Amino acid sequence: MSFEVIIPFLRPIQHLLESQTISEIMVNPDGSVWIEESGEIQRLPKVQFDGGTLQTGLEVIANRFGKKLDADSPILNIRLPDGSRLAAMIPPVVNPRPLVTIRKFTSRNFTLSDLIRVQMLTEEQAMTLTEAVRTGQNILIAGGTGSGKSTLLGVLADAIPDHERILLIEDTAELHIRKPHTVSTESQLDTHRSDITFDDLLKAVLRHRPDRIIVGEVRGPEARTLLDAMNTGHRGMLATIHASSADESIRRLANLAIRGSVNLQLSVAEDDVRRCLHLVVYVSRLPGRRHIEETKRL
Repeated sequence: MSFEVIIPFLRPIQHLLESQTISEIMVNPDGSVWIEESGEIQRLPKVQFDGGTLQTGLEVIANRFGKKLDADSPILNIRLPDGSRLAAMIPPVVNPRPLVTIRKFTSRNFTLSDLIRVQMLTEEQAMTLTEAVRTGQNILIAGGTGSGKSTLLGVLADAIPDHERILLIEDTAELHIRKPHTVSTESQLDTHRSDITFDDLLKAVLRHRPDRIIVGEVRGPEARTLLDAMNTGHRGMLATIHASSADESIRRLANLAIRGSVNLQLSVAEDDVRRCLHLVVYVSRLPGRRHIEETKRL
């Protein structure tokens, strides 16, 4: 599907979608439009959607992507043809109008040198992390929303040797892995088809001879399957997780793991996490920039 097919339904923000510097577009239920550009958030009072045009447009877009968006299925997550990620909610879960957030991956072409230049990490950290990736260590990247986890993961994946087979699991494809032998999969949870969860995908990709497994974000019972995979010799895993520190990410991964297991104690799960992972990288977001705050070796 071409991007031009989508534009008519998002015409008031077309110029924002085409911008090379805007990283986030946010349309709130009160009708206000906000953007993030160069790490700063600002309101655009002259940009607005008329009446119910946004919701009607979103419903048409969802249908063209084979997904549902209505009162019974009011949440939508899709990847636009240019690679941007669109997340939307409509009444009754928000009121009086839809909530839309479009994340534009302006950092997709970033290199390690770019991240060093913008002070996301130091040269020493870059050397440590790229060597860890190259040699197949298991790395968990933690941080809050918009902290740069996906950007860092995508750049670090450049260090994976070209001959290795990479299997990528996401809910909505947003990671840009610049490697020749990459297979991308997406979970299916809000479509007209049967649900396919992260855990379903992870169990499936393990049968397809992965040299590396990359998980866009660990958030559920797939944590247990992921730990089991690492315990049985799968190396070079890269994954992100929402957490407020490196230590908190270990606890969160363990908590997620026990949700999918019977009679597994949290302390045992935490031991599993520490045994399986080699590095935890915590990325934080400061006004105007993002940076690696902590690198924890396990």
